[in-house]
Amino acid sequence: MSLSASEIGAAMKDYASQNPCTWCDGCGNYGIWGATKLALVELGLKPWQVLLCYDVGCHGNGSDKTGGYRFHGLHGRVLPLSAGASLANPTVPVIAFGGDGASFSEGVGHLVHAVRSNYQMTFVLHNNANYGLTTGQASALTWQGQPMNSSPNGIPEETLNSMDFIFSLAPTFVARGFSGNIPQLTEILKAAIRHRGFAYVDVLQACPTYNKFATHEWLLEHCYDAAAEGHDPKNFEKARKLAVDTSKRVATGILYQTEEQPAFHERLKPRQGVKTTPVEEVKIVDVSGFLKKFV
Repeated sequence: MSLSASEIGAAMKDYASQNPCTWCDGCGNYGIWGATKLALVELGLKPWQVLLCYDVGCHGNGSDKTGGYRFHGLHGRVLPLSAGASLANPTVPVIAFGGDGASFSEGVGHLVHAVRSNYQMTFVLHNNANYGLTTGQASALTWQGQPMNSSPNGIPEETLNSMDFIFSLAPTFVARGFSGNIPQLTEILKAAIRHRGFAYVDVLQACPTYNKFATHEWLLEHCYDAAAEGHDPKNFEKARKLAVDTSKRVATGILYQTEEQPAFHERLKPRQGVKTTPVEEVKIVDVSGFLKKFV
C-alpha cells in the first residue's frame, strides 16, 4: 500500500489558517512566519507534533494565523510557559516567539534563567527595536538618538547590548537572522529546533510603521552571512565578538553552538533512568479524602 504525501510528511498547507494576516504591509513578521512554517515542513514535523507559544505583541497575532498546537501567553511570560511544556514532554519540539520589548523588559528575568538553565526549546526573538503593537514606544533595544512615540527626544537610558547580554549567560546556541532572508532563516530555525538545549534566535525585522532607522533596506545593506566568510560557530570568544560588533556590518547565521552541555531535563537526577515523560505519568487521583479536612 502506498502512502500519500500527507502521510509521509508535513506540507505547507497543513499549517494554513483561515484567519487573514493583519500585519502592516512590509512587516518582518511575514518573513518569520513563512520561514517558521518552511522549517517545520522541511523537518517533517506535522502541526500536531510541535507546540508553538506566542508572547503578546505584533508577532503574537500570528498565533491564530498558523495551524497546529498554539498557545498565546501573557506579556513577557512566554518563556516559563514554554519551558514548562518542554519539561512536561521533552519529546515534543517547543518554539517560543517573543518581541524585544517584552523579552528585554518585562520578561528579562525569564530570559536569563531560560538561557542559563538550557531548557530544551527554541526561542525566536522578533527584534524590531520597539513596541510595535502599542504604537511605537521605545524598547530596551531601541537605538540611541531615535525619536519614538512617548520619547520624542530619544531614550534617556543606554541601549541594552542584547547579544553581549546573552553571551554573558553562557548560552549553547546563538543565531541571528534577518526576516528578509527567508532561505537562511529557515536553515537557522531547523538547526535551532534540532539543537540539544536552549536555542536563541535573534531575528532582525523591519517595522515599517514605527521603526524608521533599522529599515528593510538598511538591513538588506548591512546584514551578511558569517558562514560565507569562514566563521567557526564553535569558537565562543570569536562568536561573541562577531555578534556584538555591529558598527559597520551585522553578522547573521549560526554564531555559536555547542551540544556538550546537557539540556535541563537531562540533568535532573530523579528523572535519570525514567523511560516515561512527566505528561505520560499524569493520572486521575481522587482527592475527596483530602478535601474533607476543609469541609
